[in-house]
Amino acid sequence: MALAIVLILLALGSVAFHFLNPWHATPVASNWGGIDHTLTLTLVITAIVFVAVNLFVAYTVIRFRHREGAQAAYQPHDKKLELWLIGITSVGIVAMLAPGLRVYSQMIHAPRNVIQVEVLGQQWQWSFRLPGRDGKLGRSDIRFVSAANPFGLDPNDPNAQDDVLIEGGELLLPLGHPIQFLLRSKDVVHDFYVPQFRVKLDMVPGMVSRFWLTPTRSGTFEIACAKYCGLGHYHMSGHVKVVDAVQFQTWLASQPTFAQTQKPAGAAHRASNPSDDLVSKGRALAASHGCAACHSVDGSRLVGPSWKGLYGRTETLSDGSKVVADEKYLKEMILEPNVKIVQGYPPIMPPQKLSNDGVAALIAYIRANSDHAK
Repeated sequence: MALAIVLILLALGSVAFHFLNPWHATPVASNWGGIDHTLTLTLVITAIVFVAVNLFVAYTVIRFRHREGAQAAYQPHDKKLELWLIGITSVGIVAMLAPGLRVYSQMIHAPRNVIQVEVLGQQWQWSFRLPGRDGKLGRSDIRFVSAANPFGLDPNDPNAQDDVLIEGGELLLPLGHPIQFLLRSKDVVHDFYVPQFRVKLDMVPGMVSRFWLTPTRSGTFEIACAKYCGLGHYHMSGHVKVVDAVQFQTWLASQPTFAQTQKPAGAAHRASNPSDDLVSKGRALAASHGCAACHSVDGSRLVGPSWKGLYGRTETLSDGSKVVADEKYLKEMILEPNVKIVQGYPPIMPPQKLSNDGVAALIAYIRANSDHAK
């Protein structure tokens, strides 16, 4: 009898909690209604089944409880009951699936006047690409991915030259303008998720996932990776900032284009500071290999030690020994990072397959951050 009472209270309490709970998310995008109604329909159907099953179990516990002299009846099949259950289940599945497919179709078929935003995921950071003045995104291909070209843009495509590249975790969007997101991954499966937008989609290497929406409220919203993508998954976050059109255009004009990132340094500039080219190459390598996801350059603590002031610093290792972060040590940490673990940090960094020149460039970039810190 106690079990039956618990089941009844569980069913009734779940329904009461749904109607009385104060947690309601704020609608901030045009797709809010369709997706929310679909989720509500799914919740209603599953809630009815949940309550019905629990009340039925409670009824059977009471109705068929143990009684002196009572004997159980064996009834292995009931075709009429089975047909009813199959029919009701089929109707419930269709009722949940059909509206969901309709909303999904609306979500992926964008209008003509959208602004396309490419989201590039890699362990463990977000990068973004937006069209330049021509309003078109250039072609991209995995064959073109390199330290200097982390997005893999086709250097011979004229539409790619003015593409705006955002290698960081903050993306600005214009308020009230439709946006189409194109989602790509460079390494493993990620999932682009902005909870307030009510949309999340997997990012599968070799595929482009897409959806669109119109931001209807300004503000800053967190980007999360909703698919476990490695030990640094918890740190893979960023922000979407919805602003007015003027602020968006000002921000967009201040960002580098693909053509600008491909320009070599001038001869006069190289003569005045010959190490700048090596530092620039190291900065590009750090961006293309996702180093910023684990190592900050401003002293903030992330998954790995900060690069601010790292060169020449004495580090304490996990075994209690100490080592100076000189060129030899940094080279070893880049190629075999888990041989000597810095105290207080997990051994999660994968070995980097870089040439001697690549290692030298990365160390030069680390050293530049250390020199600036001093």
